[in-house]
Amino acid sequence: MSEPLVLIEPYAHRMGGHHQRTLIALARARPGSVVIAPNGIAADGETALRETGARTFAGPHGATAGMLLALSRLATRVSAVGQWAFRPRRWPRRLRRLPHQITLLARCLAEASALRIARQQAPGADAVVILTASEALHGLATLLGGQPHLRFVHEQVTTEDLLVRVLGRLARRGEQRTIAVCPTQAVGRQLSTSFPDLPAVISPFAVDDGQGLTDVERDGGRVAFGIPAAEAVVCLVGGWWPYKDIDTVDKALPRLKEPLHLVVVGTPLDETVLGRWRSLPGLRVHTVPGPVSEAVLRLVYAAADVALVTRLPGTGKESGLVMDAARLGVPLLVSNHDPALTTRLDGLPWARTYPAGEPPALTDALHTIIRMPPARPGPEAPEQVGMRSAAEQADFLTHTFASLENAEPRPRSVEC
Repeated sequence: MSEPLVLIEPYAHRMGGHHQRTLIALARARPGSVVIAPNGIAADGETALRETGARTFAGPHGATAGMLLALSRLATRVSAVGQWAFRPRRWPRRLRRLPHQITLLARCLAEASALRIARQQAPGADAVVILTASEALHGLATLLGGQPHLRFVHEQVTTEDLLVRVLGRLARRGEQRTIAVCPTQAVGRQLSTSFPDLPAVISPFAVDDGQGLTDVERDGGRVAFGIPAAEAVVCLVGGWWPYKDIDTVDKALPRLKEPLHLVVVGTPLDETVLGRWRSLPGLRVHTVPGPVSEAVLRLVYAAADVALVTRLPGTGKESGLVMDAARLGVPLLVSNHDPALTTRLDGLPWARTYPAGEPPALTDALHTIIRMPPARPGPEAPEQVGMRSAAEQADFLTHTFASLENAEPRPRSVEC
């Protein structure tokens, strides 16, 4: 019988979302697993984890882990003050970057605290995995935590400046007791440039939990938003972060000549932009400010004929929205911002792409969808976008972790 997994999720306190959903699915796949959440667990996630039989540790446990977490929280506060103080652009760039370097250190200390708990509470685990890891100080987290582990690096937002780079070099031997798991080739290339000696593999993060939308949910979604069954609906899910191409959507919607319902959910949102959209004739905007629970998010997807995913050209991180649409059974309209993703979706009857950053092309794509919505994805859709089942992902993590424990040779980068 397999031993449990140790699943570390620093963002488990955030309600719903890509990361918490994967955490719960993996815990279901390996009952009795250990879940460590340095910043706590959202109420709905805690209930779901309890049902899996997982042992949960939220916050500090043990003197060393507690000290590391306390230092992490102190560094987080210092970073927040620094970001506020150095926000004006009159400050030199190196000073404006300093608070973000402190954030990297804070995340490293929180990871080390969780790894200490893993070492104490589950010494025989099949795998120890940080599901949302920092993009820096990989070796230092390993040395401070005293625990080999896998770490999912979803994106590289902040690179190491001199001080953090020195800390990383001092702890470089810890990198050989760590394997970074990058969800896409693009993230893997970025990471290998910054950390050429860090062992890494390429493997999707999101998992298929086998819980697609039901007909009852689809009917309920339309009722919840007061949308007639025959009218076209597009959903725009997720906060409007810098890599989201909301500007193209803003320029495309006034060109519409067909009526459309747009369901917008997430945080942060721009109320000025939403106000412009609400004033457009023929467009009805339904807003659900985030964060939202998984149940509410399913209603949003259930109401939609199509999920719109729009990114700036060159964005190469894994799209949780694409994965959600595939596992739930919702057709997609996606910008061609990532060539690898576009290649995967090419020819699929339930997915349409449009040129990223081109409002007229998005308008044309929306007109086509309004007149003839794409077919819904079938049960094969998760596999078509590279997603594994939760059980398959647990097996992959176990096998990859074994190469650390057994000191097997590891390739620099492998697509799995």
